[in-house]
Amino acid sequence: MTKLVSIIVPVHNEKENVSVMAKAIKRVFADLDYRYNLIFVDDGSSDLTLHEIKKLAIQDEHIRYVSFSRNFGHQAAIKAGLDKADGDCVITLDGDMQHPPQLIPQLLEKWEEGYDMVYTVRKEDKKLPFTKRITSNLFYRIINRLSDIKIEKGAADFRLMNRNVVDVLKNLQEFEPFFRGLVKWAGFKQVAIEYHPDQRKSGVTKYTSKKMIKFALQGITSFSIRPLYAAIYIGFLCAAFSTLYIPYAIYSYYFGYTISGWTSVIVIIVFFGGLQLMILGIIGIYLGKLFMQNKHRPIYIVKESNIHEPSAIHIDEF
Repeated sequence: MTKLVSIIVPVHNEKENVSVMAKAIKRVFADLDYRYNLIFVDDGSSDLTLHEIKKLAIQDEHIRYVSFSRNFGHQAAIKAGLDKADGDCVITLDGDMQHPPQLIPQLLEKWEEGYDMVYTVRKEDKKLPFTKRITSNLFYRIINRLSDIKIEKGAADFRLMNRNVVDVLKNLQEFEPFFRGLVKWAGFKQVAIEYHPDQRKSGVTKYTSKKMIKFALQGITSFSIRPLYAAIYIGFLCAAFSTLYIPYAIYSYYFGYTISGWTSVIVIIVFFGGLQLMILGIIGIYLGKLFMQNKHRPIYIVKESNIHEPSAIHIDEF
């Protein structure tokens, strides 16, 4: 029997791109000997994205959709797609067309060679703003230094996963899943394919600087407790440097150089106060993750879907 490929496309306010994506996927599979279904996960769009997807679903039986009750985030949308996908393998790619669908045959070719995971690595785009390239490189350098997993620079959420990998990821109890790290952590037989990103067809990027920083912190704290150790080392280092002030204080007291010194006092207070807040912030992130995880809330809530299941409403609850 012909193998089934499930394609997951998270979208948020991408009404102009969903039809372009659907047509591109259809063209790709027209020349392939595979069955496929295309699952759009509407991550709480505020425009007509869901309306456009519903129109496409009426016209094309291959198209499925899942719509969230609100915006739960890109990683939650991927998790929802994995929960719904029933293919022999699953491919995830973004809905802005920067992940080229024409690369899918290469992913399938590697899968047929026996690889459980075929992930993509973005080649550096010289057209990207300098600050974007710097922050992206810094992100991968920091997460590889601080965590126990190694993620290639430019690794993207454009990947193919065999059914056994999908089943593992579906059962993980992560409140804030970070799939770029989880797929490396899971192991299995993996191979990378390089690609040049296409230009966004329309709309604007949904990853603001604030979201990128949050995403980086999420990735680092999901796979490492080394920042906690770093906080301890920084504390010891600052305590050691502060002892150097004691000889100066004694010298000033005995040789009559005592002055009001309010400036130095304020500087020291501000420095150590900021240091303490930073360390408490690091600890707070980990405590916050434990707090949210122990609530056992679902990471997403489905408002509507055309994927029929035994239960009327699907909530991914841990």
